[in-house]
Amino acid sequence: MKIYPAIMCGGSGTRLWPLSRRLLPKQFIALVNQTTMLQDTLGRLPSSCQQPIFICNEAHRFTVAEQINAVDNQGSILLEPQGKNTAPAVALAAFKAIAEDDDAVLLVLAADHVIHDQLAFQNTVVQAQAAAEAGKLVTFGIVPTKPETGYGYIKHGVLDQGIADVDTFVEKPNLATAQAYLASGQYLWNSGMFMFKASRYLAELNKYRPNIYQACQAAMSDCVTDLDFIRPNKAAFKQCPDESIDYAVMEHTEQAVVVPLDAGWSDVGSYSALWEVSEQDQDGNVCKGDVLTHETSNSYLHSDNKLIATVGIDNLVVIDTSDAVLVAEKSQVQQVKHIVNELKLKQRSEVDHHRQVYRPWGSYDSIDNGSRFQVKRIVVKPGAKLSVQMHHHRAEHWIVVSGTAKVTINDDTFLMTENESTYIPVGAVHALENPGKLPLEMIEVQSGSYLGEDDIVRLEDRYGREQEQN
Repeated sequence: MKIYPAIMCGGSGTRLWPLSRRLLPKQFIALVNQTTMLQDTLGRLPSSCQQPIFICNEAHRFTVAEQINAVDNQGSILLEPQGKNTAPAVALAAFKAIAEDDDAVLLVLAADHVIHDQLAFQNTVVQAQAAAEAGKLVTFGIVPTKPETGYGYIKHGVLDQGIADVDTFVEKPNLATAQAYLASGQYLWNSGMFMFKASRYLAELNKYRPNIYQACQAAMSDCVTDLDFIRPNKAAFKQCPDESIDYAVMEHTEQAVVVPLDAGWSDVGSYSALWEVSEQDQDGNVCKGDVLTHETSNSYLHSDNKLIATVGIDNLVVIDTSDAVLVAEKSQVQQVKHIVNELKLKQRSEVDHHRQVYRPWGSYDSIDNGSRFQVKRIVVKPGAKLSVQMHHHRAEHWIVVSGTAKVTINDDTFLMTENESTYIPVGAVHALENPGKLPLEMIEVQSGSYLGEDDIVRLEDRYGREQEQN
């Protein structure tokens, strides 16, 4: 039987703000290695696996496509019409897999986990495969290394050739309970990773949560393909309840088994966890970017651009990005969620995106702004084109820094190269394209009474974006 990885790419990653944000969460960032966490997940898959099925939301679809293409991977990208937790997400992938192969085995993974021992992970997957092919619903339980209160636990029965029946799933414990779990040797951390035949999962889902099964079946039976993306029917999926695999199936099925996984796993759910899985210097510091330290220890220090200098500190987290700075006690980093909630209440843009914003055609960086002006650095990938658009409230000046630009303003189309510029009046229909082989870098100066990204009337777009999407 063939293994189809189902990689869940959802999640907002707010616990690692300001590095991780709603539109570019941690799974799409290179936090531990030179590649992103999603790319790391792909890199550890056993070679026998088929092309993965990626499950993500609308806002992240181009990011997923670009990152998997960057590592020469292929696969199906399923777009959840809205977040409904893991049980429906995996059901969509299961219906997709059995449409290709009735005997498909799903390997369900999150895109934002760290696993240091790749070989141990692959061997454990091979060990679990026989049980999955025999109709068992396998969950991977992490061998605990400390009395962790941030994870759910799995109590298991007697191990037989590395596999045990699941006794019970338990919620996140308090410290005393976690210590008792660790001492007993009967408990594993609940990793949220699974392996089972797609048909078996759907049968158990239909048995215990027929409303989820029916909604996902209807959504996939009426899906459409848009560019590289598979879009399940939005109206049908909207009827689906919001529920995790554990609650919907695993806690009820009689077919649940657990395979212990001891491979240096972490879900990197906080800056303290990120510090733990990162390489530390002789003083216990993790330093990323331009960092100088003196009498500093046990700290996580990350700079995207500015110099961070620390003197006489211990056990701190200092994060510098282009538009935000976070300073926190390493023991208190779970409280970052309160900052994120405050940003949401104040409707501040820092909760959603970084100053540099990625688009399917490239990226832009808002390098300066005032009450009636904004300056952006724009990079357009070779062969890419921004939408044909117009603005009601702003005019724009474009200056080419490097590369070649193909510019359309109303009925006039022309080329611009380095040190050349042009002006786009308010209301003019315009488009920008990079016809060359090298990236196009430009400076855009906007001026007008309103400079919001929603002042874009999109007339034509090769990426299929709706008018209200940036």
